[in-house]
Amino acid sequence: MASGGVRFDREKLRAAVLHVMNSCEPSRLGAVKLHKVLYYSDMLSFIVSGKAITGAEYRKRPFGPTCDSALAVIDDLARDRVIDVNRVEYYGYYKKEFVLRQERPDTNYLAEHEKRILDEIIEFVCNSNSAKTISEFSHDMVWDMVEFGDVIPYYNAIHLVPNDVSLDAKAWAAEAGKQIETAQPQSHSQKLAFKDVGTLRERMAELSRS
Repeated sequence: MASGGVRFDREKLRAAVLHVMNSCEPSRLGAVKLHKVLYYSDMLSFIVSGKAITGAEYRKRPFGPTCDSALAVIDDLARDRVIDVNRVEYYGYYKKEFVLRQERPDTNYLAEHEKRILDEIIEFVCNSNSAKTISEFSHDMVWDMVEFGDVIPYYNAIHLVPNDVSLDAKAWAAEAGKQIETAQPQSHSQKLAFKDVGTLRERMAELSRS
């Protein structure tokens, strides 16, 4: 179980990793961007519905949040010859490049609405940012709230939205975060429906246009 009572689903993480690799050109996706796609997709899903896509843990690292479980999944996929992991030169540095060995990887563990969230974040991270700019973007309040190496709690995702949220919304979100920390929602009908989630998408869109 991940932080804040969120349940980790390894099969969904594997499917999410494959979906990202299948949806993004290898030249546009390295390890840094892969971690950011997973992180923002899980956090956005959590804000919208109270349920993360994979429930994986994300830790504060120098280049932004990273997912240790994703590293293990990538190793498994490479060992099973589902993907190739290449080390390529990139502007004087080296980065990992992921190449699928299958035309249609198995992503059936993901619901359609989860794929849509992943696709939205893929567009933002892979097509609108470099590894450097997405790392800088991820150094936000949520990242600042924990020490290096510590797990970023899912309920901290409420701080991904700008600070101009109403006081009532902040109070409600803080109370909801406490409840979520100790209890998983009983059904998909129990949604947070955080009305200011659109501001996170607007923030991403503004950076994409700049």
